[in-house]
Amino acid sequence: MDTQTLIYLFVGATFALYIGIAIYARAGSTSEYYVASKGVHPVLNGMATGADWMSAASFISMAGIISFVGLDGSVYLMGWTGGYVLLAMCLAPYLRKFGKFTVPDFIGARYYSSTARLVAVICVIFISFTYVAGQMRGVGIVFSRYLEVDINTGVIIGMAIVFFYSVLGGMKGITYTQVAQYCVMIFAYMVPAIFLSMMLTGNPIPQLGFGDTVLGSDTYLLDKLNGLGTELGFNIYTDGTKSTIDVFFITMALMVGTAGLPHVIVRFFTTPTVRDARKSAAWALLFIAIMYTTAPAVAAFARTNLLTSLPNVSYSEVPSWFKTWENAGLVAWLDKNDDGKIQYGPGAPFAGAPTFDKTPGEHGERQVTNAPTPAATELYVDRDIMVLANPEIANLPGWVIALIAAGGLAAALSTAAGLLLVISTSISHDLLKSTLMPNIGEKQELLAARVAAAVAVVVAGIFGIYPPAFVAQVVAFAFGLAAASFFPAIVLGIFSKRANKQGAIAGMIVGLAFTFAYIVYFKFINPSLDTAEHWWFGISPEGIGTLGMIFNVVVTYAVSMITAPPPAQIQELIEDIRIPRGAGAAIAH
Repeated sequence: MDTQTLIYLFVGATFALYIGIAIYARAGSTSEYYVASKGVHPVLNGMATGADWMSAASFISMAGIISFVGLDGSVYLMGWTGGYVLLAMCLAPYLRKFGKFTVPDFIGARYYSSTARLVAVICVIFISFTYVAGQMRGVGIVFSRYLEVDINTGVIIGMAIVFFYSVLGGMKGITYTQVAQYCVMIFAYMVPAIFLSMMLTGNPIPQLGFGDTVLGSDTYLLDKLNGLGTELGFNIYTDGTKSTIDVFFITMALMVGTAGLPHVIVRFFTTPTVRDARKSAAWALLFIAIMYTTAPAVAAFARTNLLTSLPNVSYSEVPSWFKTWENAGLVAWLDKNDDGKIQYGPGAPFAGAPTFDKTPGEHGERQVTNAPTPAATELYVDRDIMVLANPEIANLPGWVIALIAAGGLAAALSTAAGLLLVISTSISHDLLKSTLMPNIGEKQELLAARVAAAVAVVVAGIFGIYPPAFVAQVVAFAFGLAAASFFPAIVLGIFSKRANKQGAIAGMIVGLAFTFAYIVYFKFINPSLDTAEHWWFGISPEGIGTLGMIFNVVVTYAVSMITAPPPAQIQELIEDIRIPRGAGAAIAH
């Protein structure tokens, strides 16, 4: 059976599985739609949390960006992993004990204010749409290559699939779909990694192969990769170029941003008890660690294979995978010195991402129409394809290629569905039911949630078609926005009796506005100034969420100190949340 047929078979089978689960587990009430009736087993919730959290950025883009930037990419590993530990161990059990449906529910009740709830809803929608842009972009990339359609068509197909099971199933359907998606995702990630580790180092464990010697040699894999890179003019792979302060701020922004992501937090509202929430957090950490400890190895394997297979090779002799991804518009070559060979080194080969003409070039390549930059390099490789193309570059069997296609789609679709659910519940439950239309019935609320999800799918698709950056970078911005808005309000809401509604509202607005303005200025208004010498204190837009968080905390405390303290019943509520009394019992409210 040829590879393309296997791809259709694997992807079609997984889609049929997801849709079947969504039909079987469709939601019939708002409790099932919002939190799966709080009846999900801790192990299953751990798997669903892993799938929800390990998005397209984790599966597709994280190893890709590490393979290109080397040590500098470690901030994603440290930040996302550390942030999940922070969320799972320090915040999730308290939020579960509070017993509400959503994060804005917690903010509104804790800060005794419909205005605070409204600000939280705006933050949820803002963050979730920023995050979902990366997921839909990931869906488009996978479809464009494996189903042989353009990226925009791939995004539209992904929209249709997500629409079906998120609108129909709600949290109940999404939870059990995500369990299946985690199984597909982790199997698809680990199988190629084991293959590649065996091929390059002879070690079947990728995490150990990463630090092992090259097969048949005394040279360590990373030493070989450093040599290959420096010979072509790149920075040493194991050296970083970012300043210490920027590394710290990016890592911190990713950590606290993770702890403030609403679609991950809501997963801990689906367990029967607070104790089960703690158990599911531990299971999720185990399931997540399997992929995250493998990602650096996958990045190194991909970079090694790329550097050894392409530079200074005649276009007429390139391997078949190159032309396949070239046809998908994610690899491109422009012969600047007319020697018919691919020159690869530091610098951008084109003015932005390549645009193609249908007319083949002189050597039969896809003709690039946008003007080249002065840089000497001739090769363009989209970072987001490195994990997906890895099995083809290494010439692995067709079923492995089909498997990673199914895994990439599972990663993007699982998180996209979780984000869209958060958006829809924020609109239907927090905005309509709790704020604007408190008298609507359960059926009307459920209908509003499904309509909101449908609209959100369309908006998410538009973001996927017109993405602002690479998948991992888009997601990093979402984490920064979450760090600057939600995290301080949640932490202070749990651990500070003095934080009041005026302080929380002012803090969230200041943190979100500052972080958003900083990112937009450097990434969209003046991208030519997006360099270390122009950043505030040398902090990049990816790390500015940490400074936004600091501003949020300072403003919250300052405003809280000069305004009235929270009512006595709110202070008693905070005390009740923090004391683990009855932690093993089901929360009635």
